[in-house]
Amino acid sequence: MTTQRTEGSLYTNIVNGIATIEFGHPASNSFPSVLLDRLTKELNLVSKNENVSVVILKSEGNNAFCAGASFDELVAIDNLEDGQKFFSGFANVINAMRTCSKIIIGSVQGKTVGGGVGLAAACDYVLATEAASIKLSELTIGIGPFVIAPAVERKIGAAGLAELSLAATEWKTAYWAKEKGLFASVFETQNELIKETDILAQKLASYNPDALAEMKKILWKGTGNWETLLIDRAKISGKLVLSDFTKKALSKFKK
Repeated sequence: MTTQRTEGSLYTNIVNGIATIEFGHPASNSFPSVLLDRLTKELNLVSKNENVSVVILKSEGNNAFCAGASFDELVAIDNLEDGQKFFSGFANVINAMRTCSKIIIGSVQGKTVGGGVGLAAACDYVLATEAASIKLSELTIGIGPFVIAPAVERKIGAAGLAELSLAATEWKTAYWAKEKGLFASVFETQNELIKETDILAQKLASYNPDALAEMKKILWKGTGNWETLLIDRAKISGKLVLSDFTKKALSKFKK
């Protein structure tokens, strides 16, 4: 069952130290700004929750994991301030994931594009299905994956980022993503993914929470400048989205 709410849905369920955060949107689990803001706030809440040891981040349904940012909002941008604010949405989520004191497991059941790839990259450990192909298509509309690039590069390196972003019309398979280090494991079915995600989460929840928190710090060493870096990247995208090239490209997609 997937949500039909135009602003999307976000639910958190906490059981035995495991907080499962599930997001959804009728447009292939894409993110309008209001849903990105809700996810940012929810991550900050679970970070401070002493009853939570580990977080599972997943999306609704059995099709796409995440189609990135809301296309409707993207095409409506008509000034620099709104552009920066729009692209800051994923910047804020990634920074919330980075600073969250809990280990975050990503459960990726299907295709993911743009900002969705950034979400997966900002998880500490990702399990996926064979259907979880990935693509960074931003260059095709005259912008780029600038906000999420640091998170993606951190996982798959500069060469992987170049291959993924410059081949902007190509889908990369889940096994490509595993080979590059974005995914830790790939399973044939969603049922296997759900089962193995639960097993991993239960194991992590049984470990010393202080040790997990220290491990989290080590995993994200050297990213302290992201608070400003990602917002600066949002400014670049916010400017480019107003360009004639991008406006023409977006108008073709609208048609």
